[in-house]
Amino acid sequence: MALHTFTSQDAVELAVVERSGFIESRHVGAAVLLDPQGAPVVALGATDQPVFVRSTLKPLQAIASMRAGAELDGPAAVLATASHRSEQRHIDVVTDMLASVGLDETALQCPSVIPSDRSAREARTAAGHPRSPLHFNCSGKHAAFLLAAVAGGHDLRTYLDPAHPVQQEVEAVVRAYTGGPPLAIGTDGCGAPVHALTLRALAAGIGRVAQRADAEAESLMDAVLEHPWGIEGAGRPNTTVIEELGIFAKFGAEGVMVMATPDGWSVAVKCLDGSSRPTTRVALALLGAVGAVDAQAAEDLGRRLTTPVTGGIDNGGDPQTVGAVRLGEAVTEVQRSGA
Repeated sequence: MALHTFTSQDAVELAVVERSGFIESRHVGAAVLLDPQGAPVVALGATDQPVFVRSTLKPLQAIASMRAGAELDGPAAVLATASHRSEQRHIDVVTDMLASVGLDETALQCPSVIPSDRSAREARTAAGHPRSPLHFNCSGKHAAFLLAAVAGGHDLRTYLDPAHPVQQEVEAVVRAYTGGPPLAIGTDGCGAPVHALTLRALAAGIGRVAQRADAEAESLMDAVLEHPWGIEGAGRPNTTVIEELGIFAKFGAEGVMVMATPDGWSVAVKCLDGSSRPTTRVALALLGAVGAVDAQAAEDLGRRLTTPVTGGIDNGGDPQTVGAVRLGEAVTEVQRSGA
C-alpha cells in the first residue's frame, strides 16, 4: 500500500468558509458513520484509505496501558487519553500519576513546552517552571505508558520504541478493536508511535470503546463522562461535547476527529488540509442526521463550537462576524436524507 493518505480527487467537500456572502475557502476530506453493529451508514470520500489517526488513537493507547498493568481510573484514566490544555489540574494529575510509581517529569520523553492555558502559564512562569514536559498535551498518555512499563518491569528509557512491550500491547489492542493491523506506523508529534488506519477501522474501534467492550473500556468511558475537563479543558470543543451531549469526542492533529455515543454509533472525520476548523461540526451533523444524538442540539452545538468568520469591529469594539463556516453539500445531503 502506498505510504500516503487519499488525494483531493477521492475527497468530498465537508465544509465551506463564507465571508461577506463569498465562499473563499473549501475544506475537503472524508467521513464515515457506523451504526452500533459497525456497519457503515454514511461513507463520504475515501473512508477505506489510510490516514495517520494522531491523537484519536489515545483511547486505544490508554486501554493498552491498562492491560499492560497501569492502574488508571478517574482523572488519571482521562488524562491518559487526553490532549489537554495544561491547566493546573491537568498538570497536577500527571504529576500524581508519575509519583505513584516513584517517577517525576524527568522520565517523560514528550517535548518540554510552556502551558497552553494562560493562568497555568503565568503561574508556572512565576514559579520558575515555564517549560516542562508535564505541559505537553500528551503528557498523560506518556505517564500511562510509564506506569505500564513499571508494572511490567520493562525498560523505562525505551518506552516509545515500537518494539517495546507496552507499544506491542498498543498494537495488539488496535488489532483487537479495529479488526486489523495498522497500515503504517510513524512517529507522532509527542514522539510516540502513531498508526495509520482507515477511517472505517478507526470509527469501528472507537465505537467499541464507547460501547464498553471490556473492563478497561468501561473504566475509561466512565471516567471520561465523569471528568470531561480532563480530555481537553474548560470550554474546549471535546470537553463541551462530552459535557452537553454525553458522548465521547476526541480530536487528533491534522484534521482528524472521532465521536461515539454510548450505544455505539461512531463517526470518524479527516479534513484533508489538516484543519480542525470544520471537524467538530461535521461529526455532530452526521450523528444528528441519523438520530444518534438530538439533531437540533447537535446543530446548535456545532455552530457554537465553530470559530466564526470575522472582519473589523462592531459598535462595541468587538470582532464583527461577517461570515461563517458552513457544512458542505455532501454533509447537508446526508442531513436532508437522514442517511
